[in-house]
Amino acid sequence: MEFSGENNGAGAHVLLFPYPTSGHIIPLLDLANHLINHGLKLTILVTPLNLPLIEPIQAIHPSNSIQTLILSVPETPPGSNFAKKVRATSKLHDPIIDWFRTHPSPPVAIISDFFLGWTFQLARQLGVRRIAFWPSGAFTCLVMSYTWSNVEEIFSKTDENALVTFRNIPNTPEYPRRQVCTLSSQYKEGDSDWEFFRDGLLDNDKSWGALFNTSREIEGLYIDQVKKEMGHDRVWAVGPLLNVVGPGYSRRGGLSAMPHDEVMTWLDDKVDDSVVYVCFGSRSTLTRQQTDALATALERSGVNFVWCLRGGHVTDDNEEDAITKEYENRVSNRGLIIKGWAPQVAILKHRAVGVFLTHCGWNSVLEGISSNVLMLTWPMDADQFTSAEFLVNELKVGIKACEGGSQVVPDSIKLTQIFCDSINGARPHKERMRKLHDGVLKAVQDGGSSSRDFHAFVEQLSQLQSGVF
Repeated sequence: MEFSGENNGAGAHVLLFPYPTSGHIIPLLDLANHLINHGLKLTILVTPLNLPLIEPIQAIHPSNSIQTLILSVPETPPGSNFAKKVRATSKLHDPIIDWFRTHPSPPVAIISDFFLGWTFQLARQLGVRRIAFWPSGAFTCLVMSYTWSNVEEIFSKTDENALVTFRNIPNTPEYPRRQVCTLSSQYKEGDSDWEFFRDGLLDNDKSWGALFNTSREIEGLYIDQVKKEMGHDRVWAVGPLLNVVGPGYSRRGGLSAMPHDEVMTWLDDKVDDSVVYVCFGSRSTLTRQQTDALATALERSGVNFVWCLRGGHVTDDNEEDAITKEYENRVSNRGLIIKGWAPQVAILKHRAVGVFLTHCGWNSVLEGISSNVLMLTWPMDADQFTSAEFLVNELKVGIKACEGGSQVVPDSIKLTQIFCDSINGARPHKERMRKLHDGVLKAVQDGGSSSRDFHAFVEQLSQLQSGVF
């Protein structure tokens, strides 16, 4: 998908600062591609380790449109919690200040990941605007805002099944405490790292604006609520941002562990909507017991499947032990196992793929919707539980495959039946997904809701460049 329209950014220069993991960098690069196509000039702050992720977008744009600011985030001790890792990124404060003050034409705004809320204060110090970028959706934003504003109260409850009521969200959804963002469960009052992290997340609401990788067709009600909480209308739903056409999209996120053509050729031999694609993202891990249950269900179901094992998915044995050669041989006529990064967007877009077993990371959610595939939910961590509930209970385009989490092992017999039913039935879910997919497709076309929001955002940046604000 590609936003249409003329370049009208008036050459505004913007600094993009992603949180340095692939799941956060990739959607920000999708945003970067659209911004460049609308005439903006970008500098992307990137760590040396993540430079290869920048190469595909650099290859398709002029060098004067996209520059890199290469800075190294200080390493944290082994076993450091997430708050300490986020705080380590603040060590880049002074180098960024120095770069701004010596740049002949510094940026008029900073677009930074929501985990980097400390950049709100940085932007104030520099006298520029800060826009919080949410690679996740508005629903997740509202959950996190309420959770971190009430974290002591929520986690004073010792029962992990105690319901948490989100009073700031339309329809006041309730979730068991164990399904509320796992990061917040690690919070320690008075710990300097966690207090820094919490302050940064709460500063997102104070930022000049917010960009969401979502669309009104998916989350219109929740986008309006974010505007209400931020107290202004500088909240833009500009997604889905992923590019599924044009040069380089098959390399999105990295090179495939299996040649792209080999994967496509395998899929070409399958009939339409007959393949289940299985992937749990770049960071989630399955236990050996979970892996065995999934492997058994896929084999017994008789469905065609592509299973992406992205390094480290099995915690107590390596992948070769968990998925044996004997197993691969038994399912070889209908199962393709990819050990490493896979061209997920291309796989999901293939006519043969009809079902997606997913951990419900937001990138995968958007890729599933954009590809018009039924989603089976198996959340593992973080905001994936609420995203899974959102798919199943709010949008009603997903079917629960597993309660999820690091220890829950699904019943392989029930999972077998879910695979069979998802391929051969589930018509109401598939029809709702088709309508949602069609609406989202229109949203990013000229005149659609996401296209209008994107143009409005670019116009605001143009006015910043002209000194109107």
